[in-house]
Amino acid sequence: MTIDPAIFAHAEPELADLRVYQEGIETPYVIQLAKPIKEVEKSIAPLNLGDRHGLTAFDAEMPEAHYREVELAISARDFIATVTVEGSQTEDGSAETRIGSYTVFDLTGQKLGRSTALHLPESDFRFLHFTIAGPLKPESVTGISVEHLPAILPKFETVAASSDGVHQGRSTVFEFMVPAHVPVDRVTLVPGAMPALFNRDVSIAVAAAQVNKSSDESEPARPNVYSGNVLRVHKIEEGHTIDEERLSIDVPSTPLESAAKWTVMIDNGDDAPLIPETVRLEMVERSLCFEAVANRQYTVFYGDSALTAPRYDYATMFVAQSDPTAVTAGAERGNAAYQPRPDDRPFTEKHPALLWAALIAVVMVLGGIALQSARRSSGAANPQG
Repeated sequence: MTIDPAIFAHAEPELADLRVYQEGIETPYVIQLAKPIKEVEKSIAPLNLGDRHGLTAFDAEMPEAHYREVELAISARDFIATVTVEGSQTEDGSAETRIGSYTVFDLTGQKLGRSTALHLPESDFRFLHFTIAGPLKPESVTGISVEHLPAILPKFETVAASSDGVHQGRSTVFEFMVPAHVPVDRVTLVPGAMPALFNRDVSIAVAAAQVNKSSDESEPARPNVYSGNVLRVHKIEEGHTIDEERLSIDVPSTPLESAAKWTVMIDNGDDAPLIPETVRLEMVERSLCFEAVANRQYTVFYGDSALTAPRYDYATMFVAQSDPTAVTAGAERGNAAYQPRPDDRPFTEKHPALLWAALIAVVMVLGGIALQSARRSSGAANPQG
């Protein structure tokens, strides 16, 4: 079952109070994210780097895993080049398999950004062989990094979306209100047809929402600010076809204990304003996984602040299935059988006003006694007649 973002708003942080029941019996579960943590191998050094027949060429020993995205570390600026990639199981390149040709570029002089990523098909060659046609010299190639292919492809749920961008100076601004406890993992822009080419910096501010703030309250906490870049380049430059889009920005944010105001600001500089058709706040899809019996009805409960996160053996032994049975949750509704928990607090915590009243009464009695005692003492020291 996919967990709706609205559940987070009504549950405790990280769904600590979520429980699954079937006919009054608690059912163990595990929450699975549809996007594993990225594993990036940084600093794979180039092998046999040099000039081959007037072209920069090198090899790289790849990790023993499936991979797709390869990033070249290039120190040069202002270039366009074609990178041909071949794969083999041996360093000497015997039985090479051609993987493809890719365009890398640095067009920062034209304000169109930079891309040195190679979007390979899924591969598991132990060695890759690179040949670069263009102005890049061997000394400008310092290494590569590779992103391992995740076991599951990432999926996202929309937390909030807006098409109401507002111009503020040189920026286009979108604002959102996100309920407490709701996670946001990335911001995605859906641009219109124009401008066809763009490269814009984006600033994202997340702050606790101020509701009915009085003038004598302290200043709000400073917002968390994240930055990123969105890019779209579809053109032919010096005979090279460039097709590159980067329209999402990962946000390493932590859900707030209160409602949060999200501000997404696109820096247009002196260019024509970029007005996306939609800006979306998205969270990684979370699935509620449990062993279900056919033709049985299960109920998900949440909203009890007295509960803490459960610990199940099922979670430690859970193995995701390749084709699990998907279930759809019904509409959220109140629990008609809910009864408030008994108040186990001490009497003084339940009735602090009575405690203060008793203290005041004791003080007044003691004060009266002290006053009478003072008067008697004064009379004895000054007798009349």
